[in-house]
Amino acid sequence: MNCVITAWGKHEAEMRGFLTQQTGNPAQAEDILQETFLRAITEGAKFCSLENPRAWLFRVARNQLIDQSRSYAVKHQANDLPHEPHDVAEDIPAIKTLDVCLPKALAKLEYEDREAIQRCDLEGATQSEFAADKGLSLPGAKSRIQRARKRLKTELVKLCKVNFDESGNVCCHAKNDSGTII
Repeated sequence: MNCVITAWGKHEAEMRGFLTQQTGNPAQAEDILQETFLRAITEGAKFCSLENPRAWLFRVARNQLIDQSRSYAVKHQANDLPHEPHDVAEDIPAIKTLDVCLPKALAKLEYEDREAIQRCDLEGATQSEFAADKGLSLPGAKSRIQRARKRLKTELVKLCKVNFDESGNVCCHAKNDSGTII
């Protein structure tokens, strides 16, 4: 149980910031954070044997975020059925619906870029872990990851017709003729 408290103390603030940024709603972020903590406590001794508790916590938090988005979409879709048809994706922030396009954009990247994104951004490895695994200095690994992110952004803009608002956040992206995201 002490390992849960220790890991939580190390990563709670970072997770709160991540969730608040993703949801745009501090109360919703706090709900997801509490659910993540409960899941960690429920794991008990299994949590203590995890190789990377930070990655596990972020994975659970991201899954909670996705689950909430889906249930929000289903709830609003059900409420809209008796009325005029409505595109549920309009209610969900555009960044959360890019999951359909992300694999296509990742596939367009060179192996080194794809590996950096997958390890650090999708699997939750730290930049220092990535550097050690690849035999790079920490500044070298950070540069590689930043370059990979820029290239991924370029691919997302190209493939998914992603647009950004004034503050640099994803505001919208294209859909194909059937209404699904490209």
